[in-house]
Amino acid sequence: MFSKNSALLNLLLACMMSLLLPGSGTAASISTGSLTTRKSKSHLTESKLARRRMRHLARGRAVVRTQVAGTAHRRRHRYYERFNASSFATNDVTAGDLTTGEDPVVRQAALDALGNMNGTVVAIEPTSGRVLAMVNQKLALSSGAQPCSTIKLSVALAALSEGLINKDTEINLGAHSRMNLTEALAHSNNAYFEALGRELGFEKVSFYAHEYGLGELAGFDISGEQLGTYPDQVIPATEGGVGKMCSFGEGVSMTPLQLGAMVSAIANGGTLYYMQHPTTPEEVANFQPRIKRHLDIAPLIPEISDGMAGAVNYGTARRVKLSFNEEEILGKTGTCSKAGTRFGWFASYANTSVGRVVVVVFLEGGRPTFGPKAAEIAGRVYRGLYDHSFFAEKPLVQPTDTAVVKTAGATQ
Repeated sequence: MFSKNSALLNLLLACMMSLLLPGSGTAASISTGSLTTRKSKSHLTESKLARRRMRHLARGRAVVRTQVAGTAHRRRHRYYERFNASSFATNDVTAGDLTTGEDPVVRQAALDALGNMNGTVVAIEPTSGRVLAMVNQKLALSSGAQPCSTIKLSVALAALSEGLINKDTEINLGAHSRMNLTEALAHSNNAYFEALGRELGFEKVSFYAHEYGLGELAGFDISGEQLGTYPDQVIPATEGGVGKMCSFGEGVSMTPLQLGAMVSAIANGGTLYYMQHPTTPEEVANFQPRIKRHLDIAPLIPEISDGMAGAVNYGTARRVKLSFNEEEILGKTGTCSKAGTRFGWFASYANTSVGRVVVVVFLEGGRPTFGPKAAEIAGRVYRGLYDHSFFAEKPLVQPTDTAVVKTAGATQ
C-alpha cells in the first residue's frame, strides 16, 4: 500500500514519463485515493480560513462604516443649517415700484432675469449715479442685510490704500498655503481677508468703509430709502472680531444702493456719486449728476480688477458666463445667512467699448439662494441688455463738468 508521499511521487513520475515519452503508449496505473483525500482536506481547511478572514474583515468594515456614518451624521447635525425663508416670491414683489423715469429696456431685462426669485435688481449708470432700473424697490430701499463677502471689496481697497499689499502680495494662510489678492478675490477666500482685517485693525477698516459710503444714505432724495448700519466698535471676539467683519461683513448691514455706489466708484475711476432715481419724464430730462466725494482709489483699481474679473472667469461668479460672454464683466459675490434667512449678493459692472453699467443683485431666502445664483441672474440681465442693443444704441453718456452738481455739505 502506497503512503501519501509515495503516491504523490508516483503521480509526478507518471506525468513526467507521459511528457517525455508521448509515443510509448505506456500508461501508469496509480491509486490516487490518498491524494484526493489530502486535496479535499486542504480545500476544506483553506475555505474555513478564508471564511474566517472574510468574517473578520466584514466585522472591521462594519465598525468603520458605523464610525464614518456616525461622524457624517454628527457633522451633518452640527453644520446643517435650516432656513425658514423662501427663495421664491409668493406675490408680486414689483407692486408699488415707481417706473416712469426708468429705462424701459433695462427694467425689462432686470424683470426677466429675476423671474420669481425673492430679491431685487438695481442697474446704475456709474458715470452719473442715475438708477436706470430698480426692481422690487421695497427691498432695494430697505435697511439692507449683512453684505457677506462683498465686504471684501472695501477691505481690499483699504489694504491697498494703506500699502499693506498689492495684487501679487502673497499671504501665508497656514498648512503650506499662500494666496495673493487676485486669487483671494476670485475665490472669495475668507482666511486671506481675515488676515488683512487683523493687520489693518478696526479703526482703519471702519474709516475706509465709511469713506466708500457704508453707514450713510447712498441716495439723494430717494423716497423711502433706509439707512444701512456700520458698528461704532469692533464686534466681540466670540463673534469673530474684526477678522469676521472683513471676511463676512459680520455686524454690518449694507443696502443694494450702498453697494452699487461703491462699485460705481470702482467702475468710473474713483467718483462716489449720490444715487438718483428719476420718477418722472421731467426728472429724466433735467437730470444732473451729484458728486458726494472723490475717492483716491484710481491707482488701486487695476490692483483689484484682475480679482473681480477672475471671479467671473473662473471663480465664484462664473455662472455669469452661463448666459453672457460677449463683454468683460467684473464682479464680486457674497453668501451668508442670519436668523434662518440666506443672503445672496452679486455686484458687478460691464466694461464695454461704449460705456459701463453696474448691476447689483440681492437675493434672500433659503438654500437655493446664494452668491453664484445672484451672479447667474446678473448674467441674464447683461444678456437682455446686449440682445436689445442697449450698449450699441444707448451708449452711457460721460458727464461734462458743467453737468455735474457738487452737493452742498457733501463730505470730502
